[in-house]
Parts: sequence; C-alpha cells; structure tokens
Amino acid sequence: MNFWSGLGIGVFVTMLTGFIFIRPIIKGVLANFIKRIMKERYDKNIWEMITASKRYTPIYNIENSLRAETGKVINRPFGSPRKFVNFDGLIFSPAQLAVMATPQGTSIDTKIQIGPRASRPLKLDMPILLGGMGYGVAVSEKVRIAMAKATAAVGTATNAGEGGFLPEDRKYARHLILQFAKADWSQKEENLKQADAIEIYIGQGSHAAASAKIYPENLQGRAREIMDLDPEEVAILPSRHKEMNQKEDLKQLVNYLRNITGGVPIGIKLSPGHLIEKDLEACIKAKVDFISIDGGQAGTKGSPPILEDDFGLPTIYALSRAIHYLEKRNVKDQISLLVGGGFFTPGDCLKALAMGADAVYMGTAPLWAMTHTQVVKSVPFEPPTQLTFYAGTQTHQFNEEEAAYYLKNFFLSFVEEMKVAVEALGKTSIRMVNREDLVALDELTSQITGIPLAYKKAKS
Repeated sequence: MNFWSGLGIGVFVTMLTGFIFIRPIIKGVLANFIKRIMKERYDKNIWEMITASKRYTPIYNIENSLRAETGKVINRPFGSPRKFVNFDGLIFSPAQLAVMATPQGTSIDTKIQIGPRASRPLKLDMPILLGGMGYGVAVSEKVRIAMAKATAAVGTATNAGEGGFLPEDRKYARHLILQFAKADWSQKEENLKQADAIEIYIGQGSHAAASAKIYPENLQGRAREIMDLDPEEVAILPSRHKEMNQKEDLKQLVNYLRNITGGVPIGIKLSPGHLIEKDLEACIKAKVDFISIDGGQAGTKGSPPILEDDFGLPTIYALSRAIHYLEKRNVKDQISLLVGGGFFTPGDCLKALAMGADAVYMGTAPLWAMTHTQVVKSVPFEPPTQLTFYAGTQTHQFNEEEAAYYLKNFFLSFVEEMKVAVEALGKTSIRMVNREDLVALDELTSQITGIPLAYKKAKS
C-alpha cells in the first residue's frame, strides 16, 4: 500500500468515525427543535418568524428597523422592488411565410435621430442611451469617465444628470446630454453651451419632483468645488425650478436654452402621473424637441421608499398614454419620445421602440454591467455601490478603463441582439419595427397598450 492509498483510507475512516458519533448528536438536536416547534405556544415559538414573514417581508422588516434606528427618512438605492406591470405581456410575431424573414447578411440599420425639427438634431448610432447619473450627487468621477468613454466608443449619448459639470465628461464623450436641473450649479451658461442636447429636469420616476439634501459628510472633494458649495454647506436639490412658477413659464425657458445653445435639441424629463396628458400638452405648447418619460420602475442613487413604491405610473402605462396623446395631437413625428424605467433586456427595449418610443435610456443595468467582476472588490462584506457612488469607501479601487470596456461590450451586445430580432421580424431597420409586430398575451396588457390579443375568444 503506497502513501496516498493509506492517506485516503485514513481520511475515510476518520470521516466515518466522526459521522457515527456526531449523527446521534445532530439527530437529538434536530428532534428537540422539531418537538419545540410542534408543542410551544406561538408567542414562544420561533415558527412565528416564518408566519410573520409571509405578511411582514424581510424588506419591510429591515427598512422599518432602519427607520427605528435613526428616526429620519431612509433612502433606498436602485428603485423599487415592487412588481409593476411590465412588457412581459407583449410578444413579437416572427416573420416566416406570411411575412418573410430578412435574408442572412443584410445590414440592419440602428441609427436614430433625437429632435428632428431642431437646428442641430442629435444623431446616434443606436437607440439605447445612458440615463442621468450625476457627478457628486450620485456617482464618482471614475464612473463618469468610464461612461463617457464607453458611450463614445459605441456612438450613443451619456447624460450628466443633476450633478456638477465634470470637464472630463465633455472631453471623453462624443454625445453629451446636459440636464438643466433645479440647482444653480447645473444652470451655468458656459457649461450648457457645450451640450449636444439639453434635458430640462422636472422629475424622475423613482423620485417624482421631490427635493433632496446631500450633507457635507457625503459630498467632499472636487465635486463640492465644482458645485460651488461652501465647506459646510448642504447641497440642496430643489423640488421646482425658480424660473417656473406656472406651466406656461416652460416656453420661455425652452426659448432661452435654445438661444444660448445654438439650436441643439431641448427636451424635458418627466415622472409620469395620472395628469400625464396635461403635462405633455404643456411640453407641446413650449415647443420642446424631445420628451423623456421616466416610469415608476426607474432606479435612483437613493430615494425614500414612499416615492419609489407609491408614486409614478408604471413605464408601460406611461409610454402607452404618451404615444397615444402625441399621435392624437399630430406631433409624434416632430417631438422625439424617450423612455426609461425598469429596462433590463434587449427584448423589452425593442418592445418599447415598437410601441412608438424613439429611444430607450437605461441606468441601473449599465451601472451593474460596468462593475462586472469588480464587484469582488466589495462583496461579501460591502455592497458594490461603495465602488461607484461618490461617497463610497472603495471608489479608489474602481478601475475606469475596465469599466469602460465592459460597458462598451454591454451596449454592443444589446444592440447586436436587437438586430437579430429585427431580422427575425423581416425588417432592415430598427425604426421599421412597429406595433403591428407585437401581440398581447393577456387582456390587461392589451387594454393598456391597445395591442391586439394573440388569441381570439371563442364564439358563444
């Protein structure tokens, strides 16, 4: 018998001996535990945790514990865990015989244009854009640089969000959308003049139009300087624009921005509610070039759960109503419609485009894609946001070149998959995909979207 055979036998004997002696102990402990569950009254029975969790979920438990700890408003990252009605109730109808599939090797056009009646429309190579993630108020400098480089590499746009104007954004981005937000630091003319499009920020799906505060301990360094904040000044994100006291003031603001930026598209970002048609009418009268609808599933750097869970129409509701109203007013071909909020797959993005959106913007999915394997620098002891958020404790470990590479691949893969779908629909351009390519799988989705059901009711 050689050494390794002897060692193997020794290990086996040791394990077998341990199992023989430990088994009765495990059996005894388990038997005692089961007897206690079966016999003890509920107020002393650990089983109450199971029954309670069926109506008082771990999410509610933890968040209420956080409220109990501080007595202050809590802010939850990445939006609502609530299950909204989404695009799962829609399916594409493949081209086969009645409609022939596109021949293999045919080039699929993915280019789009935002703001067709603007003097300088925004022309992109793909219909997927990055949503606003502000420097300082949300993400770090390294994240912003990675976003700028990746979007430039694939020919799409990055959005500066509500944060301070980072010069590197303009340096590395090919197409840069600047938000005209409600704080003074986002309204400097010398910065706005560098934009390829301006998005007037009114509200977002996961935050509505509520105000927010960022305290000095969470906003130090370069961002504080760029935002012109005093050392101990609290950064205030107001709930409304000081230039707008009534909806009619929007037109004057649009004209001002159009004049100082030389004709780039001027748009507006809205959190859709039940008054969405009235909000859209105000946009039409102000002659905006595009409208960004941010549905209730939208993500955020951090918002109170009451705003994330209980405000804003689900994205599919908002998109359906917006398209219907713009068509009713005969401006759908004049005003580009962008939509965001809960988009995680190429299929859902293409469904939104088929319904009538001109482009889809995403935030949460690209942010996770760009961290990719870098998450191992944080987990399991810290959340990955510590790598990417401005006030994170691990931002120095974030590699922006790796992030830019993986984010570029994410966008390329998304669009290549959408091209496959366009080919399977018998089309040659992503802009050719329309509502006739879709069917609804359930009555609710059909009623929401106006898209016919895939099945026909039997005649009585």
